[in-house]
Amino acid sequence: MDLTNHSVADLFAQLGLPNEEHDIQAFVDAHRGLPNDARLADAPFWTDAQARFLRDEIREDADWAGVVDQLNLMLHE
Repeated sequence: MDLTNHSVADLFAQLGLPNEEHDIQAFVDAHRGLPNDARLADAPFWTDAQARFLRDEIREDADWAGVVDQLNLMLHE
């Protein structure tokens, strides 16, 4: 079992996004407020590849699922 702990910065890098703290905060500030019934991967600002990655990680309860959940909470606040 892989017990790798990924950070939000790691997730942003995995998604091909700038991953410095100020970049992450700017992204969250720009996209925060997703409707409660909206799934993170269905948000309109992801590329197809990014959405697929997010969807797969959650569906498979994979290695990145915990930090994807964290981002989900950040964007639904």
